[in-house]
Amino acid sequence: MSECIFCKIVDGQIPAAKLIETEKVISFLDINPVNPGHALVAPKRHVSSLLDLRQDELHVLMFVAKRVAAAVIRATGSPAFNILQNDGEAAGQIIDHVHFHVIPRDSEDGFRLGWRHLKYAEGQIEQLQQAIQQNL
Repeated sequence: MSECIFCKIVDGQIPAAKLIETEKVISFLDINPVNPGHALVAPKRHVSSLLDLRQDELHVLMFVAKRVAAAVIRATGSPAFNILQNDGEAAGQIIDHVHFHVIPRDSEDGFRLGWRHLKYAEGQIEQLQQAIQQNL
């Protein structure tokens, strides 16, 4: 994709602080990090959604994300990390190229995901369970 910033990084048109590069995956530091060491892991092939990844791409992406996470926490001294993937505009995806964020964390870093906890109505959890199972 000619306008995709990640594709331009893959093609060498835009510089990046690359961490690792394989035949199928690239990882580099985010230029607007949540915390220092915030890295991105993306497939080299342009894919917009996690659902469009081939199984071999997903496997290597997660393997590289794990390696990058281990290296980031060792390098930064962070005691924890998040691996996040936003899929679609409503989920906060800004770059239309699937990628994982590896974010080193500390309990005092001030970054919060804003998790909320809802309750299911009577019988709703069972209905949803069945609907999901039928789509698996």
